[in-house]
Amino acid sequence: MEERTLLALMVFSSLVVLAETIAQKHAIEIYSLHVDCKVTSRFAHTVITSKIVNRANESREATFEVELPKTAFITNFSMSIDGKVYPGIIKEKASAQKEYDTAISHGQSAGLVKITGRKLEQFHVSVSIAAASKVTFELTYEELLKRQLGKFELLIKVRPKQLVKHFQIDVHIFEPQGISFLETDSTFMTNELTEALTKVQNETKAHILFKPTVDQQKINPELDETLLNGDFVVRYDVKRGATAGDIQIVNGYFVHYFAPREMPVFPKNVIFVIDRSGSMAGRKIEQTREALLKILQDLRPEDHFGFITFSSKVAEWKSSSLQATAENVASAAGFVQTLSASGGTDINRALLTAVSVLDKAERLPERSVSMIILLTDGQPTSGESNVQVIQENIQKAVNGKYALFCLGFGFDVSYKFLEKMALSNGGIARRIYENADASLQLQGFYQEVATPILMRIEMQYPENAVEGLTKNNFKLFFEGSEIIVSGKISNELDLLPVEIKAQSHGSDLTLKEEANVKEKEQVFQNQSYIFGNFIERLWAYLTIQQLLEKSISAQEEDQKTLEAQALELSLQYSFVTPLTSMVVTKPAGQEQMELANKPTEADNEKPSSFPVGDAYRLRSGVPPVARVRDKMRAQPLANEYPQLLLQLPKQNEIICLNTDGKAQPSVHLLSDPEQGLTVMGKLGDRINHFVQFEITYVNPPALIHVSTDEILLSHNNKSIQLPWTESATSTAQGLTVSVEKERSVTASLSDTVTVKVSFVKLPDDFLGLYFLNTDHFSDKVSGILGQFYSKAQFVSNSNVKQKADERLLSVSGSEHKVTRQYKKDYRLESTSDPVPCWSIDVTP
Repeated sequence: MEERTLLALMVFSSLVVLAETIAQKHAIEIYSLHVDCKVTSRFAHTVITSKIVNRANESREATFEVELPKTAFITNFSMSIDGKVYPGIIKEKASAQKEYDTAISHGQSAGLVKITGRKLEQFHVSVSIAAASKVTFELTYEELLKRQLGKFELLIKVRPKQLVKHFQIDVHIFEPQGISFLETDSTFMTNELTEALTKVQNETKAHILFKPTVDQQKINPELDETLLNGDFVVRYDVKRGATAGDIQIVNGYFVHYFAPREMPVFPKNVIFVIDRSGSMAGRKIEQTREALLKILQDLRPEDHFGFITFSSKVAEWKSSSLQATAENVASAAGFVQTLSASGGTDINRALLTAVSVLDKAERLPERSVSMIILLTDGQPTSGESNVQVIQENIQKAVNGKYALFCLGFGFDVSYKFLEKMALSNGGIARRIYENADASLQLQGFYQEVATPILMRIEMQYPENAVEGLTKNNFKLFFEGSEIIVSGKISNELDLLPVEIKAQSHGSDLTLKEEANVKEKEQVFQNQSYIFGNFIERLWAYLTIQQLLEKSISAQEEDQKTLEAQALELSLQYSFVTPLTSMVVTKPAGQEQMELANKPTEADNEKPSSFPVGDAYRLRSGVPPVARVRDKMRAQPLANEYPQLLLQLPKQNEIICLNTDGKAQPSVHLLSDPEQGLTVMGKLGDRINHFVQFEITYVNPPALIHVSTDEILLSHNNKSIQLPWTESATSTAQGLTVSVEKERSVTASLSDTVTVKVSFVKLPDDFLGLYFLNTDHFSDKVSGILGQFYSKAQFVSNSNVKQKADERLLSVSGSEHKVTRQYKKDYRLESTSDPVPCWSIDVTP
């Protein structure tokens, strides 16, 4: 019986199409929903099409939401409304943002894409459609699938929230190596729904079709509620021979897959560096203990291991690493059970201690793999706390000898810091999400790196016949993963020779293979559902990913070169990457333009209290400050939000305002008679932040009351209550009030400043006010906040010697000394970095 190796390639595509309005449930009807996924030799091309009709007798808002893998790149999006197509256009990110900033923007201006979980990000767009009108949304994305833990898994999360007349999922798989195993699974499947599932398979192809009728979708015959709420999963494996891998060629581009099997595992020397600072107290330290106890049981007898724990102080479990004998593992388990949390976070000394333990290790197996696994949930607050200095210290100490893996627990860590440190030292970074399964996430990561079977792998191709080669040297190869190399071959080449050199536990390996170009090209001929240039797009995708990864740990000049190369490819192949944006246009009379950006894991966290050193300050436009002995002064701290935050008109300067509102219950923030707009604010009784705003419009006569409890729109003696607990929109004579669930409320009116209020939940509930389209303010704008939009400018005085972090600001004829500070940014459009601003205290 042939032995199978499960292939782990994950595509997570989760689909949610929302179709509810405030006034009438299902007035917006999804009458067709089709998910079409073509997986061609690891490269997945997915198209999601949703067709919607407005059954109401007035305009309604249709919303399209799709969850797609973080590792996927959006390649196309379009809306077709009553036959007119509104396409998405991919542009260089800064250019798209500039175009967006200069356009008149009403309503939401946050990006269309946001991270929603550890593997998914959400694409969200809404459009208003007239009574009886139809809209078709179509989104396309592509991804090169990654093998993990020996499984190839395609996950589609289905949640249409209503019965759909024409619902269909198609999954086409073509694997030239041969499909050895195929199965489907679902969290919502019933006996009736099973009848809607068909599966056809031959040697190299498979087609899975899920097409339930409306009756099959129902929870029960009496209720018009859908069963389709959960995961739809396809798993399969491919056949593998004991060769130098599999080479595939299409239109002059090749891809080489290499995943050896039945190889002996290297002994490991692993040092676990565990954060036990105060912030780890409670559930985090419990889950860490639980995971470490399971990991200890997975150590092989020939492995060596050790523990370094750290808070403000660094402690070694033992002075040297120990072999994983039953006695030593039992002793370590007793130690792990005593782990408790308190104190600060000295990451620098903890990692240097771990390197020292490996440097001094004796009696290790001659051929073994040494690694350090760091788990932390916060910023460095003890010892050396400048993250750039820490990165330099660790890279110098490791010096290429060991692999460093960095796990960031939760959202208080600086992921950029951990990622750069890991990539600079032959490892990877991973965020551990604070969920009930955090212990399983930790164990899962360890399993990925627990079985190294090759090291120093070199994939060699003829230099004069191959160009644009992707990464072809790899430090380690772990069982259950896969090496992928791609490139372009010259036209005159008949045979593509390949040579693989690597070290295994027992010996040095050399594997050779020759691929007949014409024979390999023939494999993909006459494949009707395969898009012909998929290997070229696979090459572009892989090249962009590797350029972006390389830029993270590169020096500034090299970083610019790498990003420029990645940008050129992103535009050439129409990928939405961190360097590009998709501009989405809408019909006249609505939000004219929105941007779909590609978020990164570093964007998915609270504002960081610590930058990555001087390079951060220069990129932020802050004057470089000489290092001083007090390290805390030499770094921007962002441990609090400002009460108010604004950007000075026509200046790249941000002002942070704080006001003492205790003298009067209501603070007059802004009035503009020409705009017909007044904003009042109220500070909290127990919190020095705003908890209430009153936004008054003259035309139309309307009052918007925003508090941390609710939003109330009053107009023509009528009041509409909009809770924070759901997204909703209400309109009064052209004034649109949009609530984004538990995030923000936006008030927009044609040719008028847009008012936005962020709802901030941490540490206590409060509200953050800011404005968009501020060029609409007249020179008559006034108030504590308003005066800065018309009567504020910096004063230059060459006779007075000023510090680099101090300036004079003239406001309404009075001069104020302002200081450069770093604050958390409550604006939804901002990045997660601290915002450098000029801080000023004002009196009502």
